[in-house]
Amino acid sequence: MIPNTMKAMVLTGHGGIDKLKYQSVPTPHPAPGQVLVQVTATAKNNTDRKAREGLYPTKKGEMTSFQMGGKPTLIFPRIQGADIAGRVVAVGEGVSESCLGERGLLDFNIYADARRDINLTPDYFGHGADGGYAEYVALPSDQFHHIPNPELADAELAAMGMCSYQTAYHMVTSANIQAGERVLVTGASGGVGTALIQLCRIVGAIPYALSKDDKADALLKLGAEAVLDRSDMSSFVDRVKAVTGGKPFDAVMDLVGGEMTDTFIDTMIFDMNARSTYPRLSIAGASGGNISEILWTRIYLYQVQIFGVSHGTREEADQLMAWIRGGQLKPVLHGAFKLSDLHHAEVYFENRGSNYLGKIVIVPDAQWNEHGKLFTLGNV
Repeated sequence: MIPNTMKAMVLTGHGGIDKLKYQSVPTPHPAPGQVLVQVTATAKNNTDRKAREGLYPTKKGEMTSFQMGGKPTLIFPRIQGADIAGRVVAVGEGVSESCLGERGLLDFNIYADARRDINLTPDYFGHGADGGYAEYVALPSDQFHHIPNPELADAELAAMGMCSYQTAYHMVTSANIQAGERVLVTGASGGVGTALIQLCRIVGAIPYALSKDDKADALLKLGAEAVLDRSDMSSFVDRVKAVTGGKPFDAVMDLVGGEMTDTFIDTMIFDMNARSTYPRLSIAGASGGNISEILWTRIYLYQVQIFGVSHGTREEADQLMAWIRGGQLKPVLHGAFKLSDLHHAEVYFENRGSNYLGKIVIVPDAQWNEHGKLFTLGNV
C-alpha cells in the first residue's frame, strides 16, 4: 500500500547543508504518462552541491542556478537527487500496468521537446522537478528504463546514473572521438571520469587518466592506458610524451579547468605534424577553477575545437541503457549513506580523501537493510 506521506530530504533555499531538511511530505501521484517509483537508491552528484550553493553562474558575480531556458526552475522547496533507481509501484493515465514491479534507472533530463538528437535547454530531475532524495518520486514513463540485470544491485545501478554517464558520453560524441585516438581524461577518479574511461574503451579510443598515484591501480583496472599524477604539473607535457611514445593527445575531456586548461591544450599541440585531426577540448566541469586564462591566438592558430557539455540527448540515453543491459558498462560504487544521513554524505563528499573513487549513493532509510547496508563505507 502506498502511504499518503513519505520521508524526503527537502532543499529549502540556497546555502549550506543546513538548508537540507529531513521531513515528511505528501507522497506524489503519477500524472498522465508518468509512473510512481519507490526509490531504492539515488546517486549523489557534485551538481547537487553546486545547485544548492548557487554555483552555476552565467555572469560574473552571480549566485544562481542555471536557467538556460530563460527563467529559473530551481524553485524551493525542492527535493534533489537525479540518478534514481527503484521500482514502479503505480502508473498514471495512459501507462500500461505491465510495467508495475519493474526495476529501472532514470534518464535524468527534463527535455524541452521531443527531439532525440539535441538538448539545447537542459534541466533535470532534482533541479527543475523533484528528484530521488525521497521514498517515492513521479517520473515520465518513457524515461524510466527497465534494467532487470540481476547481477547489479540497486545501489550499483544508481551509481551508473545518467548525470555522470550521459554527460561523459556527450563529451565523447561532441568531440567526435574515434577508435584509436588518444584521449586525456582529467578528474578521472570521479563519476564522470570513471564513465569516460569505460566509454572511450567501448568506442575503441585509448584513455589516459589524470589523477593521483594512489588511484592508479583502480583506474588501470577500469581501462586507463596509463595514469598521470596530477600532483606535479610542472613537467606534464614531458610525462605525456613518455606514456604516448612522443605523440600528442588527440583530445582532452576536461573536468578540471582553471589554470590547468592551458597545460591541457599544450598536450595536444606540441607536435601538429603528428596529428591527423584538429585538437579537441571537451569541457564539462571546472573543479580546478571557473576562470581560465588562455591566449586566443593559441586557440585559433592551432585550430583547437572547444565543446561545452552539460547534458546529453534521448538518443545517447537509450544507447547507454543498452550498454548497461548488455554488461559493457560497469558500476564504480564508492559507498552508501542513509537518506536521513545526507548531511554527513555531503560533508564526506566535499572533503573526500585519497581513497575516493566512483560514486556515493543515497538510500531511503526504509530501504537501507535491503539496498544500502552491504555498501556501507566500511564494507566496500
